[in-house]
Amino acid sequence: MRRHLVPAALLLPLTLLLAACGGNSAADTAGAGTDGKGSLTLNVGDQKGGSEAVLRAAGELKNLNYKIKWSTFTSGPPLLEAVNAKAVDIGGVGNTPPVFAAGAGSKVSVVAAWHGTSKGEAILVPKNSSLQKPEELKGRSIAVAQGSSAHFQLIASLKKAGLKLSDVKVKYLQPADALAAFTGGKVDAWAVWDPYTSQVLNAKQGRILADGDGVVNGLSFQVAAPSALKDTKKAAAVKDYLERLRRAQDWVYRHPDAWAKVWAKDTGLPYEVALASVKRTNASRIAVAVDKPLIASEQQIADTFTELKLIPGKVDFAAFVDTRFNGGLPPSTTTPRVYKDS
Repeated sequence: MRRHLVPAALLLPLTLLLAACGGNSAADTAGAGTDGKGSLTLNVGDQKGGSEAVLRAAGELKNLNYKIKWSTFTSGPPLLEAVNAKAVDIGGVGNTPPVFAAGAGSKVSVVAAWHGTSKGEAILVPKNSSLQKPEELKGRSIAVAQGSSAHFQLIASLKKAGLKLSDVKVKYLQPADALAAFTGGKVDAWAVWDPYTSQVLNAKQGRILADGDGVVNGLSFQVAAPSALKDTKKAAAVKDYLERLRRAQDWVYRHPDAWAKVWAKDTGLPYEVALASVKRTNASRIAVAVDKPLIASEQQIADTFTELKLIPGKVDFAAFVDTRFNGGLPPSTTTPRVYKDS
């Protein structure tokens, strides 16, 4: 039986996904989950199908000695705005929002990182497109969400192909609008991330022209408010929370099918798309240290957007990290895990 893409209107909830890591969307909802005991409340920023879902699925919300208040955001930038405003103590984003937050002088600190493959970050072309290699994108129209991880992946992939961003016609569109443009023949290509990549491939309406593996850093972060880190009790809660997230990610690697079922239910994704995305991208992530190579890699992203005048002025990314929670984690350059069917 042929599978079809979810209509564009139904794709709107998918912009809430943790992988979105970009865009200009505003906060979606603010909920008050009250897991745990004790008088301390850790305010956590989340995205649909993100940290709360994976922690709950992995059984890591049990036996907390603090409470968690969850606030849900549509993407990384508004989440980091809430961190800057001290409305949220910590939250998860992709590799690009912290760069834009740093460029805006926000009070944020990267406290934890995960390194995964970037196979799900791809430049897609319609199935019957004549384009066969990235070099052929010159003069073509490409949809991408501005300020997202896909935005940088597009820039880096073009550079690898000997092209500049100015060599293509960029259409800044959020995923639902980009999907409509892509399937309607309004653009020649679409730079996007999983699960959208898996969705297009699963529906056989497109193919990968280039992906971000080996081109972009594959990093994702937990970012905290410096004011929360100065509070001894909250800092201890942050440490415990990060340890639980790391264990939950290990659980995802060991139980991709179980996580795909939870993720599909939480986001409205078809199970087959969720599973493909988990195996291609999500299960690969490994917790790594916030270290000098990581800072250098993010500095490169910041410098790129500064050169394009999308970030005002020079950003010193090292001023926006806190390494106290590294522990014995491996370096950020550690090779991501590769999921293999048993």
